[in-house]
Amino acid sequence: MDPSTEFSSLSLPKKDEDTEWPVDRVRSSFINFFVETHQHTFWPSSPCVPHDDPTLLFANAGMNQFKPLFLGTCDPNIEMSTLKRAVNSQKCIRAGGKHNDLDDVGKDVYHHTFFEMLGNWSFGDYFKKEAIDMAYNCLVQQFQLDPNRLYATYFGGDDSTPADDEARELWLNYLPPERVLPFDAKDNFWEMGATGPCGPCTEIHYDRIGNRDAAALVNMDDPNVIEIWNNVFIQFNREPDGSLRPLPHKHIDTGMGLERLTSILQNKMSNYDTDIFMPIFHALRKILISQGIPNVPEYSGKVGAEDIGGVDMAYRVIADHIRTLSFSIADGAMPSNDGRGYVLRRVLRRAVRYGRSNLKADIGFFAQLVPTVVQLFGGFYPELKEKAEHITNVISEEEASFGQTLDKGLHKFEAMVAKYASTGIFAAKDAHILYTTMGFPVDLTELMVEERGMKLDKEGFERLMQHEIELSAKALHEKQLKAMGGVDMTLEAEQTNYLNEQNIQVTMDELKYNREGTFDAHIVALYVGRNATDLYGFIGTIHAEDVGNKMIGVILDRTSFYAESGGQVADTGTLVSIDGDAMIQIENVQVYAGYIVHCGRLLSGTVHVKDQVKLRVDFDRRLKIASNHTMTHVLNFALRHVLVLNPDEGEKGSATQQLEQKGSLVDEFKLRFDFSWNGPLSESQLFRIEQVCSDRVKSAVPVESCIAPLGDAHKISSLRAVFGEAYPDPVRVVCVSSTPLKDILSDPANDSWYDYSVEFCGGTHLSNTSEAEEFVLLNEEGIAKGVRRITAVTMQGARDAIEVERQLQHKLTAASSMDVKDLEQEIKKLTVMVNNSNISAARKLRMRDSLTELSKKVIAWKKEEGANITSKIVTTALEAAKGQPGNKVVCRFDFGLDGKVAKSVMAQWCTIHKHEKKALLMVTADLDADKFMVFATSGGCEDIDCKNWVAESTTAMDAKGGGRADSAQFNVPGVSKIDQVLEKARSFS
Repeated sequence: MDPSTEFSSLSLPKKDEDTEWPVDRVRSSFINFFVETHQHTFWPSSPCVPHDDPTLLFANAGMNQFKPLFLGTCDPNIEMSTLKRAVNSQKCIRAGGKHNDLDDVGKDVYHHTFFEMLGNWSFGDYFKKEAIDMAYNCLVQQFQLDPNRLYATYFGGDDSTPADDEARELWLNYLPPERVLPFDAKDNFWEMGATGPCGPCTEIHYDRIGNRDAAALVNMDDPNVIEIWNNVFIQFNREPDGSLRPLPHKHIDTGMGLERLTSILQNKMSNYDTDIFMPIFHALRKILISQGIPNVPEYSGKVGAEDIGGVDMAYRVIADHIRTLSFSIADGAMPSNDGRGYVLRRVLRRAVRYGRSNLKADIGFFAQLVPTVVQLFGGFYPELKEKAEHITNVISEEEASFGQTLDKGLHKFEAMVAKYASTGIFAAKDAHILYTTMGFPVDLTELMVEERGMKLDKEGFERLMQHEIELSAKALHEKQLKAMGGVDMTLEAEQTNYLNEQNIQVTMDELKYNREGTFDAHIVALYVGRNATDLYGFIGTIHAEDVGNKMIGVILDRTSFYAESGGQVADTGTLVSIDGDAMIQIENVQVYAGYIVHCGRLLSGTVHVKDQVKLRVDFDRRLKIASNHTMTHVLNFALRHVLVLNPDEGEKGSATQQLEQKGSLVDEFKLRFDFSWNGPLSESQLFRIEQVCSDRVKSAVPVESCIAPLGDAHKISSLRAVFGEAYPDPVRVVCVSSTPLKDILSDPANDSWYDYSVEFCGGTHLSNTSEAEEFVLLNEEGIAKGVRRITAVTMQGARDAIEVERQLQHKLTAASSMDVKDLEQEIKKLTVMVNNSNISAARKLRMRDSLTELSKKVIAWKKEEGANITSKIVTTALEAAKGQPGNKVVCRFDFGLDGKVAKSVMAQWCTIHKHEKKALLMVTADLDADKFMVFATSGGCEDIDCKNWVAESTTAMDAKGGGRADSAQFNVPGVSKIDQVLEKARSFS
């Protein structure tokens, strides 16, 4: 849904026959209260899978998508930056990271991994009084809750921070003093992190029982006295020294659990007894009955010892987890082996295990619940309906594969658990191995350990996991610092607020689309890193001799440099003072809340705020980047054209797959594009995709861009936009098409007369595809479950690849004409060259096929040659037998150390002499290697022991080998010993 959509279009649903407050009405009533009564903007939920916040596995609170507003880093060009008041219902998942309820789900009747957070926000608009007034009136007037059951908490203060007496006084307008309760920072002071925006909060608790004094039960984890709403007053910034600095703009961030509110309004003692979950329970029971499972019980809400066999716990786990999987997959996540993907895999496996062990369900039951989830929630969240088939397919595949993983993991577990019978403690390292190598959820390991009367070292396991997380976070931080020369050049709320207070305007960057030219600009701020000075890292003057090789940041009033964004790397170049005294080598360019920071090293001179400088972008490098960026758009189009709209014969099922952009990287060397797709692309598909891109280059297709209203641009029928991305309004539209962009915008629904790329993009591009010169698709690989990556090159990189391919093809052609005796070594050399070359991925596959055919030719020749050699050897041996009396034949025939030939000779000899019963011992040498082989076959002679025969013949010769009475084979160093061996063999008796 477009953020600009008026919520009035989402009218209140009719009351359900069974309840006055069905969940859809609860959600709609909350949003309407703030939209219609208090002038809030309805702002749709962001995806529960954050696509632009690497610090989060999942959206775990309603405020996540508004962090740029709280941090002061929001792009001023996007619609979100204009928000003053907002309301929504946010999809949240708490199944990993700091906020993780996964292990508790099912054990009680109130924990969930997926939930909806109702929230209202103020961004520098209203504050405590209005927020408390709205919260009270929403609950008492809109939802008609009994005010006598409400309790409010506030921050009671501590040694470093005074109590929030203002909030207390405001609550006393509505509640008596005995129901306005102080608590410490753990419960009533919210912080985003160790530093940054923070503030006290007030929580609203509700007593399900009523007609009593429940003040002593508040914040005591009593399921009947529950927190339903939290209002956070973001009014401070936590400084690095721990002190609190008042923020210039104060914000409100609230959150109320939809599931808890619904249970109260429906007069249910558990969230799971509401119309949010009961339809899923009913659907699950029907599925179990359809699988032929006898005596399937209904859900009865029991917990603990009363829940015999954990039946109700399994119901809760499965119903909760199918919502988590359905929403997260719809929002672009996929189960995998790491990160959020592994969390989802663990969630799925936990649900399937409970279904199989507690409900005796067959594999396949879990995916069958998807239609029920879509039916329940697809009205408000249409992405569920759009992705229903995709969600079902992903869960079905994961569910089936878990059956195999479970069996393998159980086998490994049994081998491990036997080691700990004496101690009774299952080691953390083995639980970690099961987790990392077998994908075994730790709660499954813990349960199996407990079933054997043992304990798992859970704390040790958590330490191992935390160590991995810390290593990963440290590596990421070091990588970021390294990119900035070891200096933290990011801007956050304190920096952007400081710039605002100094009346420094955001950077004008329209010049970044110029393809040439030197421009002048003025320095408006100099930056030496976060918290490096009392002025939040800003300084008035910088001398080269003072900073040495350290990175500095320069903010200009305008710039022609492109700041890193949208997968495109930043420009590089120089800033030179007008008087020529100072030169700054720019290595990186970043943007924060519209302020563009040019990061580089002051090579010489002194720079001051207000200095005028010349901007010199490295336009040669920029052109290479633009070439790769434009062809990334063409590649995106080509993938959809080949895989979805025009799949190969036999690949018609491709059209049912979801193909969405999952990420990209564009620099001067290559383009890299990640997209959702199940399974590798075929040689034919790669050829066709590359051909579509190459054809666009040769066709010299114009590349146009324009700024258009976001709503109008969204109507373009062939538009490709990144899921979950926030785009500015107006938005820049980039079109690679022979149809003029103005015609497309004038008739956006018409897709009959153009079939080229149209995307939202703020990057730099070519003016015509012919400037890319060439296009080569180098590689296609999987990087996660359901995510593929293509790497390609243009311009010189593509020309180099084409030339390498031409040379390799020439060598392959020459190899096909070689004498087959010399071909084997050439094939080995060519195989290494082809595998290590940067050439077209499709052509590389084709070359590998050609090498395979040549190898078959060598194998056939060797087989034929081997047969000829065998025949010659046996004939020679037969001739030798005529002159050797008795039942033993000894001879020499030098065909090298070929064991296959020796085996073939022995087999033919036995066939020929099956009636004559003559034994054969033969010596064959490899003169170059100075080694020889002695092999023997009994030929049916029962009085000859071949192993002894060969051993005696090679005594004291450092021979190695073995055998049996009917056949034996030894290798011997030193061909000078052959005559001795032959002599001993003939005299053997």
